[in-house]
Amino acid sequence: MRSLFLLPVLWMLALSCLAQQPSIIPQPVSLQTAEGHFTITSNTVIAARNEQDRKSAAYLNSYLKEVYGFALDIDPQETKNYIRLSTKKFIQAPDKDGYQLTVDQNGVAIEGDTYAGTFYGLQSLIQLLPVQKAESLEIPLVTINDYPAFKYRGMHLDVCRHFFPVSFVKKYIDYIALHKMNYFHWHLTDDQGWRVEIKKYPNLTQTGAFRNGTIIGRYPGTGNDNIPYGGFYTQEQVKEIVQYAADRHITVIPEIEMPGHASAAIAAYPWLSCFPDEETRLPKHPSDSNKRAGGKKVQESWGIYDDVFCAGNDSVFTFLQDVADELIPLFPSPYFHVGGDECPKSNWKKCPRCQARIKEFGLKDEHELQSYFVQRMEQHMSRKGKTIIGWDEILEGGLAPKAVVMSWRGEEGGISAARQGHYVIMTPGKPVYFDHSQSRNEDSLVIGGYNSLESVYKYNPVPKDLKGDAEKFVMGAQANVWTEYMAYDSKVEYMIFPRMSALAEVLWSPAEKKDWKDFTRRLQTQFQRYDLWKANSSKAYYDVKVSLGPATGFKGIQLKAEAADTIGQIVWKEASGKEWLYKAPVTITKTGFYTITYQR
Repeated sequence: MRSLFLLPVLWMLALSCLAQQPSIIPQPVSLQTAEGHFTITSNTVIAARNEQDRKSAAYLNSYLKEVYGFALDIDPQETKNYIRLSTKKFIQAPDKDGYQLTVDQNGVAIEGDTYAGTFYGLQSLIQLLPVQKAESLEIPLVTINDYPAFKYRGMHLDVCRHFFPVSFVKKYIDYIALHKMNYFHWHLTDDQGWRVEIKKYPNLTQTGAFRNGTIIGRYPGTGNDNIPYGGFYTQEQVKEIVQYAADRHITVIPEIEMPGHASAAIAAYPWLSCFPDEETRLPKHPSDSNKRAGGKKVQESWGIYDDVFCAGNDSVFTFLQDVADELIPLFPSPYFHVGGDECPKSNWKKCPRCQARIKEFGLKDEHELQSYFVQRMEQHMSRKGKTIIGWDEILEGGLAPKAVVMSWRGEEGGISAARQGHYVIMTPGKPVYFDHSQSRNEDSLVIGGYNSLESVYKYNPVPKDLKGDAEKFVMGAQANVWTEYMAYDSKVEYMIFPRMSALAEVLWSPAEKKDWKDFTRRLQTQFQRYDLWKANSSKAYYDVKVSLGPATGFKGIQLKAEAADTIGQIVWKEASGKEWLYKAPVTITKTGFYTITYQR
């Protein structure tokens, strides 16, 4: 017997009753409602008295203009029909970035404990606005007191596997801002491309920023498209993006991978390798041009490669320090990410200079050589006023004294680092790798794995195994967006939404306020906001969960179906056209074509 099921998702806009309740994500610490509403029209005035608050006013105006088609006058003296932005002069808790938002019959008042707090209050105001375009915007009367749970609330974007233009990077930063997140981790170099201009080393972008093709399909692929691919950001563009983020109270953290993931840099300058004269070893399906050419090459496939920066060559450290010295003035961030992950040691084991380095410093093995490498770079960064961040592999062989650990291979690395008194950012593959599928049944090409919306929402960045004073070393968490299988802006959006909204609540809202059922209620309005932003999003949340098993007495197959919520209904339809509402498990005794549809 063979039964075939189609599981399309038919979803409609949220019921009007949902729109009557504030649907703010992330959930504020305290929110009280009152009867009535205030209406924002083109005659409403933004009252902002100082330069920083006027920047927030300009941000609000740009949002209103783009989404609703009108902007507001700015008058610091307005006393009615206003949106008043003010920031406290004497701040008692600057790290909290809290705010108070009040909507009454006269207008909207937002008072921030810091300028960032005032900006976060604006994000809550934006989420009180209608999700349909209109000339007048009716918002409920509310009183909100709010502040974030975690100091570090981040999103990562890999622009190496696939390159994204300045316009999309800015849009991505806007998404971060709209979710009250405050760090953008920008992954700028890898085996498949070097993406940032370094004036002292022009080959990094002339050669290292471009590959001759890209594999087709999931690694190791079925072929190569033979299409030259690449791009990079000029230093002027970097400045533009960093300022754009700063205007939204977002810190941009650059990542320059070392000592591994260095193929693009080595293709540009082969002397960075332990074996400069060796041809790059290519995995399956290289492009036609790479089959013909010798020497070092930018990788066209995904994976981990043995050709890494030579740890025994002082010129390599000079190169990396020069790179850092050009980038540090462009990024005011106190942090600089040095990678440190997935560095094979096979070349180091064969390299006379690396072995000499191990002997010179009395190192035990190649893991301690990597620790030497990272610590040497940390010393340079520290002299320049930067704290380094590295993936959890930097723990191997000994952790650099002031390094921050980004724990991705589960939470064990983060727990170990916190117990040693190092600050930690949690970013475990499960559940905050957003390159993994949102649906049990993959609906597009992804790297593999399954991280559901619910698993993201229920994540706690502070592990249960971490007790006492060690808890304070968990700065927060971030989601990682690796783009091997995200070639377009819309695919990135599809992979981050709605999971980004769930993570925002994890990192902002108090643990005791988290409520999955209430979050899914507010999520209905959030889906409409995505549409308002013209952002793509996955509807995997609405997938009907189906389980199959033998029917009683093994007479047929019993099918059970479960919807994401109780607002909608499941419709069962047979090939004959007969359909009915699903209420209980169905027994199937005949081969046929069946459809299960979730309707809202």
